[in-house]
Amino acid sequence: MYDLVLAALEAQQLTQAATLIKQWQGKNPQDPWLRLAMGRYWEAKGDLEKAQVTYTRVLQTTANPKALGQAREGVQRMRDQLAQQREHDLNAAKNRPGATQTAILALAPVAGAQRQAAAQGLAQVLQLDLYTARMRLPSQHWRLLRVGPAGELQYFCEQLQAQQIPARWTTVEQIKALPVFRVEAIQAFEPHISLICQDHTGQRGSLQLGWADISRWLVGALPLYESVVDLGPWGKLKRKQATQDYAEVMDWHLHRRGCILRFCDRAYNYRDTAAIPAMTDASPQTTLIATTVWKALKAHCQDSIQAAPYTDFTGFGAGALDLMTVMPPFEPYIDLIRPQPSAWDGAFHLYSSLRFLCDRQPSGLPSQT
Repeated sequence: MYDLVLAALEAQQLTQAATLIKQWQGKNPQDPWLRLAMGRYWEAKGDLEKAQVTYTRVLQTTANPKALGQAREGVQRMRDQLAQQREHDLNAAKNRPGATQTAILALAPVAGAQRQAAAQGLAQVLQLDLYTARMRLPSQHWRLLRVGPAGELQYFCEQLQAQQIPARWTTVEQIKALPVFRVEAIQAFEPHISLICQDHTGQRGSLQLGWADISRWLVGALPLYESVVDLGPWGKLKRKQATQDYAEVMDWHLHRRGCILRFCDRAYNYRDTAAIPAMTDASPQTTLIATTVWKALKAHCQDSIQAAPYTDFTGFGAGALDLMTVMPPFEPYIDLIRPQPSAWDGAFHLYSSLRFLCDRQPSGLPSQT
């Protein structure tokens, strides 16, 4: 029967081969040569991955020396063809329009029973060992996985998504092109939100919107460093940077308007802000400290914005710091007085922009226009 299937495949009679395999399954479904025939059938159809899996199962389930030899040859043949196909597809991706732009590739968290299959898919696509793939697969927060040429990362993203792995990518130019307005103060909450903000040039203006205009929002904490003196080896004084406090940043994503509104607790003008409806005091700027007003503002957002906030920035930021050094420079649009620039500011802007763009393009494949 095996020879009959091979003859049909060599004659490119796939329908006849499938019929023979079906008859064979009804008579002797455990025959290792049946599995080999199925592997050759998938190979003839061009489904190399399914053929490789079939040959591998023969290696795992039979002791027949001849069948084992055929299965080993099949596995090696599939590995060689898959490697050639991967190289061809990757080279084609590198020649797409805009393929040389700098881009980022990120993964959304994968939890529970899906992690094993996702780790195997990640290992296969990125050619990693399984242990490394498990370590790189996030379970609680988004992770910045790679920074590199757009064509290559788009290819990897497509391959990962084909493995049911929640991968996303975008270019740095698309992040730079996203309008961000830094909010100075909210002047009114009713009948609509009226606020004062600055554009990327620092020009001040007013903006009006309703709560329904805010499609997503997120909150993140940025460490604030100060130079401190500590005792080093042998009791010598040593100066170092240490985290003394945290600044909190809140972004409103306005997808219909195509922009982000950014609040920062250290830059917000509490003196000129309108009274927050949830607060009973009519003059919060004179009777309540800034921390209380900021907390009340976030609570009012929680009550008024339909979507729940994204709150997993810290995990993303900690993993992104090393890769921030290899990215082209971009403006983070965060008004914090620092003795020296911090990669945390850029990581927050990167995270917020990535979530904005991916929510706008759920497939994670933003347009290159």
